Amino acid sequence: MAKKTAQDDPLAPVTLAVGQEDLLLDRAVQEVVAAARAADADTDVRDLTSDQLQPGTLAELTSPSLFSERKVVVVRNAQDLSADTVKDVKAYFGAPAEEITLVLLHAGGVKGKGLLDAARKVGAREVACPKMTKPADRLAFVRSEFRVTGRSATPEACQALVDSIGSDLRELASAVTQLVADVEGTIDGAVVGRYYTGRAEASSFEVADRAVEGRAAEALEALRWSLSTGVAPVMITSALAQGVRAIGKLSSARGGRPADLARELGMPPWKIDRVRQQMRGWTPDGVAEALRAVAVADAGVKGGGDDAAYALEKALVVIARAARSRGRG
Repeated sequence: MAKKTAQDDPLAPVTLAVGQEDLLLDRAVQEVVAAARAADADTDVRDLTSDQLQPGTLAELTSPSLFSERKVVVVRNAQDLSADTVKDVKAYFGAPAEEITLVLLHAGGVKGKGLLDAARKVGAREVACPKMTKPADRLAFVRSEFRVTGRSATPEACQALVDSIGSDLRELASAVTQLVADVEGTIDGAVVGRYYTGRAEASSFEVADRAVEGRAAEALEALRWSLSTGVAPVMITSALAQGVRAIGKLSSARGGRPADLARELGMPPWKIDRVRQQMRGWTPDGVAEALRAVAVADAGVKGGGDDAAYALEKALVVIARAARSRGRG
């Protein structure tokens, strides 16, 4: 097998998909299968788990066919292959069969590292499929999904979608597909809100946004909806604290471009723009008053009071009033 393989060729003799993100692993497989079937509509696809690939099985699957058919052999959880089967796979690397693409899905890490190293040594095409544990990674994923469709979505819309859906990439991808199919023109935060408001992870931030914007009635309505859908009160106090602190941090920062402020304050640029809009009615005293209200509410929802909902309602009223403090006095 040639040591150098075009990394952008899905029909390379061996593709190595490394990571633990199921959606990305499945997409790596789908890309290879689609390319193979574009070249030959009758491509035979064999999708195996590690325990189904026994010693000798790979040789059978890759032996010459009377019909010279193209074939894709997928092996999942390759890190779990037995020692004897790993020997077979390594031997195959040295003499891959024509018209056959072997796709190995490997979790990465120490287990099965010998197979991973051997595949890389012979120049296998590699697709990274890392688990996306950071919100910033999921945000980049959503932006990429919209970009692939050729549709435009605002930074606020992308962030709202991540806040709404959470960490499941399949759900995020499905949400993008739904929005693209249903909505014409640019997809903005309001559109995402209409589709996904009420999901537990989104509603706490919806409550906080309405409160720091001084929209008390809407904040209270969002609060009642959040609690009725099972959002933990502590999530709401956390979102309120983040919202008020962001206003305090930005109001005390020196002016500058969003990108510069983002680096200085540890916020993404899109959030700088949002907080700038939210902070227009705030004063330093208002921020201090709101933070005290959040602290009282936090104590109340963690056992310091008899009614968590009432504690949150009181905090929302104080925060919304503080959001209009610049116009008072």
